[in-house]
Amino acid sequence: MALTKFDMFLRRVFDATGISSQNELAEAMQINRSAITQARKKNAVPEKWLVQLYRLFGLNPDWLETGKGPTFMSPDARSEEVFTNIPKVKARLCAGGGSFEVGSEIEGYYAFRNQWLHSKGNWSKMVLLDIFGNSMSPELRDGDTVLIDESQKDILAGALYAVGIDDTIMVKRLEKHPNKLVLLSDNRDYTPIFLENDDMKKARIIGKVIWSCREFR
Repeated sequence: MALTKFDMFLRRVFDATGISSQNELAEAMQINRSAITQARKKNAVPEKWLVQLYRLFGLNPDWLETGKGPTFMSPDARSEEVFTNIPKVKARLCAGGGSFEVGSEIEGYYAFRNQWLHSKGNWSKMVLLDIFGNSMSPELRDGDTVLIDESQKDILAGALYAVGIDDTIMVKRLEKHPNKLVLLSDNRDYTPIFLENDDMKKARIIGKVIWSCREFR
């Protein structure tokens, strides 16, 4: 079946931004999911959406509508709204024996390019936290800041995740085995944590670590 004009529009948006579903698109544009359904039925792209996608991602409205011309407008023509502020919360992720600082108070924001954020996951579910401890050294060190995508909870073996166990939150590499969850540290001075059978239910996968930064002192 041939793709409609609206389907082609959606494909261009998804390819350029990393958005993977109509729900994510609705969330990014802060519109109801039903608005996309209605536009699809009418096979028409609202003009204000073209403007909004330009403001959010710097996408060329003509390219969005027709597929012709450059994907992005020139950097000098882009709006400052090409950036999104991600909150940094007071909670700290333990890379050691355990952190009980789990407050969700926002203490500041970091600005990231929208295009990059959408290529990494769901920006509306992202949060920044500081690392406390050295169990993940040298990959992550005490005082580092990490970006967590709370929408990514499926375990990829060896990837870094923020994990909650009771009142403790920590960052570890995860491996999922039959009836067993293994929490691994990069620092060999720390032994793996094995959660088996019913103990696995105590673990809450908060989200996947997708970025980190380090401020030199």
